[in-house]
Amino acid sequence: MDNSITTKFKVASCKEILNPYATSKDKLLATPRMFVAICDVMNLPENFPMETNPRDQNLNTKVSKKIKESLIGTDNDFYLLNRGILLSAKDVSFNAYSRELEIDFGTQYENETPVYGNVDGGHTYRIILENRDSISSSNPQYVKLEILTGIDDIFQDLAEARNTSTQVKDSSISNLQGYFDKLKKTVAGQPYADNISYKENEEGAISINEILAILNMFNIDRYPVNDEKNYPTVSYNGNAQCLNYYIEAHEKYSGTSEEAENPYEKMLPIVNDIFHLYDQLELHVQSYYKQAFSNGKYGSIKGVVVAKEGKPVYKSKFLERPMGYSTAKAFIYPMLATMRAFVTEKNGKYCWELDPFKMLDELGPTLIETVVRGSRDAGNNPNAVGKNIQIWKTLYQSAFIQKLKAMMNK
Repeated sequence: MDNSITTKFKVASCKEILNPYATSKDKLLATPRMFVAICDVMNLPENFPMETNPRDQNLNTKVSKKIKESLIGTDNDFYLLNRGILLSAKDVSFNAYSRELEIDFGTQYENETPVYGNVDGGHTYRIILENRDSISSSNPQYVKLEILTGIDDIFQDLAEARNTSTQVKDSSISNLQGYFDKLKKTVAGQPYADNISYKENEEGAISINEILAILNMFNIDRYPVNDEKNYPTVSYNGNAQCLNYYIEAHEKYSGTSEEAENPYEKMLPIVNDIFHLYDQLELHVQSYYKQAFSNGKYGSIKGVVVAKEGKPVYKSKFLERPMGYSTAKAFIYPMLATMRAFVTEKNGKYCWELDPFKMLDELGPTLIETVVRGSRDAGNNPNAVGKNIQIWKTLYQSAFIQKLKAMMNK
């Protein structure tokens, strides 16, 4: 069944912004490509895919109400005052004669994180669709569209960068409401306790969004140990959604008789172990690689950066231990997520069935071999590893089989 999405509509104008890194011969074909269009809001299609937008649209906020006021107001400056809508597309074409813009959003897959659709400006889009009938025909309004193609490999970074302000504000609000109090208490006394930023403008180098993305990998309520279909790829593909998961759980259970059922409450006993596991993986991944590829050079892999002589060495994320290299998150996340196989629940709390640090050392060579080969198969593309649910599945199955063997030998 073909579930591809293509839409064609009239615009007032459209201009391609040439790639500044392209040579003169390939400027019109170089990727990524950027198009900027101005569209009468009455012509805006209603079928822009929204799965790519990391934020739920709350139309009752002050900001949303101001957008609505500007849209249906009497001034003709909506397209100037509003940031507009950012779209990721598979392909774009513009007919200057008919002024028709055609956008191909590709095929939307059920089991993969989509990369084509509305990336930013979801509130603006919904407000326009729900309120444009209130706009006077004698006072038309226009909206700016920015369409990018060829950004599949950097989609996650783009989505996070363009939505940072909303994400940070949401985490700041949650922080003020005490949503993170128990987490703060759990990490108190750890070397990284003061390096976590829970709200806007804090100096901590580790954002709460990243913390929650990492913890999401170990949520055995959402991703049961024996589940062979669901894997926490969203931790890599959209950590803003992991913030939403945390907020939803807090609001569902906090202050109720079922508060202890909150998976993040049950997870607290192993939280610091998880962060220490992250560091162990970062620190020893080069050693794991040498065990898997005896003649290989870790620094030659795309996604690995080696510190140059005379420059400061890299540091592990949580314990800030010196390293001579930095490994792509696209490799680290799916390997770390395999440790969920060793989590179980006893007496209402998460705990380890086996020593996760020992198991990581045993599994490390197999894990790094899988992600490196996966990256090579994708054209030396680490980002493809982070998004590939099949690789996450293969890695996890390796850990699960290792657990069964270890349990049999106990």
